[in-house]
Amino acid sequence: MNKGKLIVFSAPSGSGKTTIVKHLLGKEDLNLEFSISAASRDPRGEEEHGKDYYFISLEQFKKHIKAEEFLEWEEVYRDNFYGTLKSEIERIWALGKNVIFDIDVAGGLRIKHKFPEETLAVFVKPPSVDELKRRLKQRSTESDDKINMRIAKASVELATAPQFDTIIKNYDLDTAKEEAYQLVKEFVNK
Repeated sequence: MNKGKLIVFSAPSGSGKTTIVKHLLGKEDLNLEFSISAASRDPRGEEEHGKDYYFISLEQFKKHIKAEEFLEWEEVYRDNFYGTLKSEIERIWALGKNVIFDIDVAGGLRIKHKFPEETLAVFVKPPSVDELKRRLKQRSTESDDKINMRIAKASVELATAPQFDTIIKNYDLDTAKEEAYQLVKEFVNK
């Protein structure tokens, strides 16, 4: 099977990585296909199974782990697992496309470690932790407790930024989108 490139976008929740990834998916010249992660949680808001995530039960998720069917996985919060099924990457490569990920920091670094030459790992840095909190509250999809958990985790995640190939500072969304486009374009055309 002809392997494409792997483009990883990671950041704390609320940094803008999902918006940037969606922007890049609209650029046909990049030949990208979104890697849909598996999640052991229920859908939030308008999320759809098979589009935003593969929503599977905690029991099923653990069966996939035991069968070594994940490229990477993480227990992000207690009994709240996320991961990338190997079959998802194979599906995208079979289409002759490059894979783009919108995943947590730990998962992003695992992919970079497993495929160092094929992977561009990008960390999206928010303007500040206060701005992150404001963005998360504005979403109105989670409780204050969940938001506080994400903010606490963000401090740890921000410390991993230097381990990525590059850091995009998302102080201005349009600038961040253009910077991301140029980085990915250069990488996929290597």
